[in-house]
Amino acid sequence: MTFRIRQIELTATGREIVRDRDLNTNTLSIGRSTQNDIHLPDLAVEPRHATMVLQAGRLEVAATGSLGFVRDGADTRSAGIDPRGGAELGFGTWRVTVSQDSDGAVLLIVRQAETAATRSGDLEEKRRFSLSGVVPGKRGMSWILAAVILLAFLAVPIVSHSMRDPASKQGVIGDASWSPGELSLAHHSLTDRCEACHVKAFVSVRDETCLSCHKDAHDHADPMRLAAARGNLPLGQRFLWSVAHAFGKQGPGACQDCHVEHQGPMRLDAPSQQFCADCHTGLKGNLPDTVLGNASDFGKLHPQFTATVVTDPMTRKVSEVSLDHAPHEDGGLSFPHKLHLDPSGGVARMAANIGAERGYGPSGLKCKDCHHPTEDGVRFKPVRMERDCEGCHSLAYDKIGGIFRRLHHGDVNQLIADLSARDYHPSSPADMNRRRPGQYAAGGLYSFNYSAPMWHGLQLRGALSKDGICGECHRPTMTGGKLGVVPVTQPMRFFAHGWFDHAAHRQEKCETCHAARASKSASDVLLPGIKQCRTCHLGESAPKDKVASSCAMCHGYHTGAVGSRKRKPIETKIALRPD
Repeated sequence: MTFRIRQIELTATGREIVRDRDLNTNTLSIGRSTQNDIHLPDLAVEPRHATMVLQAGRLEVAATGSLGFVRDGADTRSAGIDPRGGAELGFGTWRVTVSQDSDGAVLLIVRQAETAATRSGDLEEKRRFSLSGVVPGKRGMSWILAAVILLAFLAVPIVSHSMRDPASKQGVIGDASWSPGELSLAHHSLTDRCEACHVKAFVSVRDETCLSCHKDAHDHADPMRLAAARGNLPLGQRFLWSVAHAFGKQGPGACQDCHVEHQGPMRLDAPSQQFCADCHTGLKGNLPDTVLGNASDFGKLHPQFTATVVTDPMTRKVSEVSLDHAPHEDGGLSFPHKLHLDPSGGVARMAANIGAERGYGPSGLKCKDCHHPTEDGVRFKPVRMERDCEGCHSLAYDKIGGIFRRLHHGDVNQLIADLSARDYHPSSPADMNRRRPGQYAAGGLYSFNYSAPMWHGLQLRGALSKDGICGECHRPTMTGGKLGVVPVTQPMRFFAHGWFDHAAHRQEKCETCHAARASKSASDVLLPGIKQCRTCHLGESAPKDKVASSCAMCHGYHTGAVGSRKRKPIETKIALRPD
């Protein structure tokens, strides 16, 4: 038996397009899927909605899914149709008219209607029994909801703010919907005092408002130079800033650019590496007068370290020198590290002999024997003569009745007075007692001439001479006709603009970073350069076998103005007059 399917479609102008196709089969499938014999593109139609089977001249229609269909206005899931009598079937918005053509073929006319078929006709008929006739339409509901939102979340908070007493702790009604989050721990006391920072309504927080409380804020970049350090912003960022300026937002360079509030009750996290790299990557090009170098990643782009060292011990003048070219300092001392750390030298033998008394090891001196960390472990205390040196460099100059008389270290006037008042007898002074031969004998390395046999005006050839006990470590000098030694300055911190914590590196040996065993002069700056640090530390995205080191690990944000030549004074401790 032959099915003739006549598809009728309408063009945009309303003209009908009729297409016929014949199928020589007894079974047809109907549904939304394109694999069906009769394809009905409608979401109300299931992919395989129904089947038609022609048996003994009668057409049997049955639903195959969960939805039924409509036959002559009535919902059903199956129907038996005589093609000679005809019928109309409804699947969603599609109508299928069944009849018999003149040549005996079953004719199925398929067309789409404007409304879906229902048990009582189409949807237009059912609207009389729905709420659509008594409630506003979608557009009207949208306007009503917009008005409710403006009233509840804008008008009510504004009225509540204008009517409340600013001195009270009463909050603003409904302001929680506009707040991006709770205040930080530092500003937690201002939770219900919005006007403390937001002085004007609908105006962003101004710098002068921040500075009204933070009067002592220091080490911050000048906003104009900070903005200039960023260089030419991309087009997108420039557009966003123009929009922000139209609404009264300050910047770039305003306080709130970096100090973002309403992020919850927490302390400020260390800024990310990109936070610093935004300005410092091309800093030299954007700020030609800056003394800072370009920096974006510690492992890829970072200038060599600059140390603040003493260059004039008399005036204690300091200078900043790069570690690139083996810099030198002049702290006023004459001290060879190599001599004291040589495990086979005389110092090592002396340290082994007195080890039980001073706690020295059998193999000689170690760094820890003279350098003692501060209580927090971050830095090291200045070396003190009485605690760190006198174990080997004795200041005893006389012995009376079994009691040794010692010089007062750090007090030149007292030293001269003690030695001048000494009753000189060649058989009694400590330096004339029997000594070990060799380096400890007269004229040897460890033989000291405490005082001269006589005084000739200001020419003191004893303790304050080059070969005297003071000259062992100090440089004699004559100032204003008075004998003395060059003042000693021991910097506790060489990197004034960087942070280094020795306690965090206690698993390493001192010699790993400080080449003290090879230093023959006290003028050597025994600081590791950036190459040494990079053996362990790389940038923020360092591999797993390295230490990820962002800018904030060593630097505080903008220590000193960006590019300014102003520097913090060096932290020093004067060893000649210990505390």
